[in-house]
Amino acid sequence: MNRQSPLTALKGIGEKTARVFAKAGIFTLEDLLEYYPRSYDSFQEPVMPSSLRDGQTAAVCGTIEKPLSVRRLNRYQVTTGKIRTGSEQIAVTWFNMPYLRSTIQPGCRYVFRGRVKQKGQNLFLQQPAVYDLYEYASRTRQLQPVYPLVSGLTLNMLRKALQQTLEGLDFSSDFLPEQIRQRRDLADYRYAVSKIHFPRDEKEMLAARRRLVFDEFFFFILGIRKLKEARKEVCHSYVLKPAEDTDRLIAGLPYQLTGAQKKVWARIEADMQKPQVMARLVQGDVGSGKTVIAFLALLMAAGNGGQGALMVPTEVLARQHYEAFCALTRKCGIACRAVLLTGSLKASEKRDAYSRIESGEASVIIGTHALIQEKVRYHRLILVITDEQHRFGVRQREALAYKGEQPHTLVMSATPIPRTLAVILYGDLDVSVIDELPASRLPIKNCVVDTGFREKAYRFIGKEVAAGHQAYIICPMVEESEAIEAENVTDYAESLREHFPPSVCVEYLHGKMKAEEKNEIMERFVENRIQILVSTTVIEVGVNVPNATVMMIENAERFGLAQLHQLRGRVGRGDSQSYCIMMHSADSEAVKKRLEILNRSNDGFEIARKDLELRGPGDLFGVRQSGILDFQIADPFADAALMQAANEEAEKILEEDPSLSGETYRKIGEKLISYMKNDMENLNI
Repeated sequence: MNRQSPLTALKGIGEKTARVFAKAGIFTLEDLLEYYPRSYDSFQEPVMPSSLRDGQTAAVCGTIEKPLSVRRLNRYQVTTGKIRTGSEQIAVTWFNMPYLRSTIQPGCRYVFRGRVKQKGQNLFLQQPAVYDLYEYASRTRQLQPVYPLVSGLTLNMLRKALQQTLEGLDFSSDFLPEQIRQRRDLADYRYAVSKIHFPRDEKEMLAARRRLVFDEFFFFILGIRKLKEARKEVCHSYVLKPAEDTDRLIAGLPYQLTGAQKKVWARIEADMQKPQVMARLVQGDVGSGKTVIAFLALLMAAGNGGQGALMVPTEVLARQHYEAFCALTRKCGIACRAVLLTGSLKASEKRDAYSRIESGEASVIIGTHALIQEKVRYHRLILVITDEQHRFGVRQREALAYKGEQPHTLVMSATPIPRTLAVILYGDLDVSVIDELPASRLPIKNCVVDTGFREKAYRFIGKEVAAGHQAYIICPMVEESEAIEAENVTDYAESLREHFPPSVCVEYLHGKMKAEEKNEIMERFVENRIQILVSTTVIEVGVNVPNATVMMIENAERFGLAQLHQLRGRVGRGDSQSYCIMMHSADSEAVKKRLEILNRSNDGFEIARKDLELRGPGDLFGVRQSGILDFQIADPFADAALMQAANEEAEKILEEDPSLSGETYRKIGEKLISYMKNDMENLNI
């Protein structure tokens, strides 16, 4: 049995159970070991109902004096009762758990642990877990791992499989040399992988996490250094010259390029004239004008008799870019033939697009991941651009590049990240930053409020809709969860339909919907046939709806600042004043302080710097910085110092042994090969 063995190598896991684990992306023992807890829970002593506060998670020890009642409410079965402890009592509610009526015996003492909610003047426990007194006492003051579970996968199944794996694998040889572990105060690998899943206390968990975070950064950095090293030796077979059409487009724009845009375009234009292949990242805050830079690069490729391809993550965004490109080139009198290629095109439309791409009739190709399908054959692809690049893995980006003969690569990102981190994280790319916004853009007006502001927010949204504008409302979940209390899009949209008049169209959008459904909803929103869109973060990717003027984010405390800033960037794209309402349900001063950063500033890079200053060990398993890099356990912000340490060690090793073939670093080299084969595409750089 080794790390690459399938789960069926474990006792008690057959093909049927393996399929359940597969739904969580767990196929091998290595996948299982790296299925890290998303957070840890600490069980505290039970408290009296009178000390409870809205929003907290707490335990109450008491009895249910009367049998629980069960009733149906919409699509839920709601089980309710009252817990009495001493002279005090508190109501309790469960969704879709009617069996509790027969398992919780009136008069018996239990510990009920869950989230406290307030309805009117009264507090109640919602969806609490139920423990007998001995079981709860055994859990107090111990860290309990919390995993992202899927349907059919239980905590008990995970724990049993992990215990077998830890006992059955050989961990006697650590791939990280002892001198590095000592120099960086790192635990050995066996300790780390064991204690991340089964820690006795926070000290053990943090020591385990430190080693695993270091490993993740270390191999990521080694991998991208190898990629950059390989690219330095690559030259292309074509010679590009400045194209007249790029000057024509700049002159025909209805606005002046900012100084930052001009500087970045000059760098890209110079890169594309060199014999070496360009590999450049353009970072720019939301609305800084990255798209027009991409259009200029596409025109330069087309003007030199080649083809340029722009790959974006959604069909709606691809269509918007295609229509914007065609409109701009027509207005400027530029004869550039463009084609749109997405998965939802009719078969005849796809055949036509394939033909025009292969013959070279189309010199600019804009689309989704359909651009890298096997049927697509390019005539002379010399430029590849990926927009919203953190949405594409390395494998997808490379797959598009392989469609041509060593094409130039340009990747775009609206995710703000301090340059000190960007230089490390994007080590295989040269980094350019558009750090200036067009003067014509009105700053978004922000407010951070608690849930008591909701009715006032609805009235404000109603006024904006009455004025002909539109609004987004973001919720962090798709459906009601037993584990987490947060606003969910389906029920939320239904309640809004009751709140607003029938003339206001309210729809919802989430990632579990089929692609055709998502596209249809977004197209209706773009056309203002939907006035209020309730959505998960699926709308984070840059769809342009200039008429949308309000962004309201529920449970704002559950998002990272970078992601909140990305979401806020969906408004403020037209001529009208736009607003962002960040609503939270947390009493924590730390949460309020973090959100206040967004309240005071619309500068994504300043927000990133402030967030880096604020985040620390207490945030490690809190809100993740979604949208930067999808590491399994590391956080580029909270773990910035450890990332710097990993970078220094990687540089030192590559200086001593560039091929990683010597005895000291041979195991690192072997693991790096495995890492780059299996994991690199999952790190969304």
